[in-house]
Amino acid sequence: MDALSGKKALIVGIANDQSIAWGCAKAFRSAGADIAVTYLNEKAEPHVRPLAEAIGAELIMPLDVTRAGELEAVFASVAEHWGRLDMVLHSIAFAPRDDLHGRVVDCSPEGFALAMDVSVHSFLRMIRLSEPLMPHGGTCLALSFFGSSRVVRSYGIMGPVKAALESAVRYAAAELGPKGITVHALSPGPLKTRAASGIDHFDALIEEASARAPTHQLTTIDDVGALAAFLASSHARNLTGGVHDIDGGFSIIA
Repeated sequence: MDALSGKKALIVGIANDQSIAWGCAKAFRSAGADIAVTYLNEKAEPHVRPLAEAIGAELIMPLDVTRAGELEAVFASVAEHWGRLDMVLHSIAFAPRDDLHGRVVDCSPEGFALAMDVSVHSFLRMIRLSEPLMPHGGTCLALSFFGSSRVVRSYGIMGPVKAALESAVRYAAAELGPKGITVHALSPGPLKTRAASGIDHFDALIEEASARAPTHQLTTIDDVGALAAFLASSHARNLTGGVHDIDGGFSIIA
């Protein structure tokens, strides 16, 4: 219960109580970590702030990674309040609706660039800003999906984007390993989150996952949180660069 006692965690990507980031925030807090939380904008704040307050978050800050200076301001607040950071969770992704619902080969240059910036490069920026706050090591976590390596109908441009994210995880893990900073991608099975609601035919994918997974159980945000807390603990100090499937075995079935 105290595997993360005294550690400092920054959680980016909570939208509501169904968010994967919320499952991770709860798990970190239950394991003893102190929590900082961000919300996207004023519209999102009423949905996020009560959750953050419920787990005693010490910092609750706005963050839109597409707005210049906001990510840097978040890390400046963390540095001022705590002086260090032990773990960061990146659980944000975005693609313009037309590009998400269209063919991959028809994706606009602007849509592709935006999807890569929000979903991938912002994670690299977070790692870079975390590095000086992790002098004794730490853990950086991002969220992926098995559509990165297999074609999932209607997942569209996010498949190549998540593939890029997973590659970024591996390279960052190799570069930061000597400093004791581990980097991982969490890859849950289909979950009914706000982000998933924008994907066509997602309900069919949920049904398929439940039917085909060896456990015949859908992934929950608490399942993801439990693994995230383990990877952030000292028990996983020699693990890094992995893409960790949390899907009841769905991804092993042809």
